[in-house]
Amino acid sequence: MEAKPPSESRTTLTDLVLPSETNPLNNLFGGELLARMDRAASIAARRHSRRIVVTASVNHVAFNKAIPLGSVVTVEAAVSRAFKSSMEIFIDVWVEDRESGRRTKANEAIYTFVAVDETGAPIQVPALEPETKIEKERFDAALRRKQLSLVLAGKMKPNEATELKALFE
Repeated sequence: MEAKPPSESRTTLTDLVLPSETNPLNNLFGGELLARMDRAASIAARRHSRRIVVTASVNHVAFNKAIPLGSVVTVEAAVSRAFKSSMEIFIDVWVEDRESGRRTKANEAIYTFVAVDETGAPIQVPALEPETKIEKERFDAALRRKQLSLVLAGKMKPNEATELKALFE
């Protein structure tokens, strides 16, 4: 199986914030944004693996900036690291200024997807070869996040988490 760059999985979804998608403050519901991010991440994972994919976890979500009614919102997702059958997807959310057209980062998230076969059993995915500086940073950080998650879940002993130990040495 040949390794792929993150650019092959890159997915961009752009849409407006409609009145039915807002809370009483006229800002996009957090759950609506989560659904948009899940869809973009799902497409990115599918593009990388060319398999059926399922959401395994939402590892991190930061709601840093409210997204008002009528805003143009762009969700960008790409695989940041591929493991055996799982893929970490890094998601950036941008809001476009109505007058200037300038984009500002509003939110970000990290999801994990698993590729599965027709019976729902995990299946191997291609490796990822990061190309840009930010892709390499996200790729390296993904292993630390995975090891931390495994340690916290009791599936890895802390002394086996080599990437985490390196942070403190």
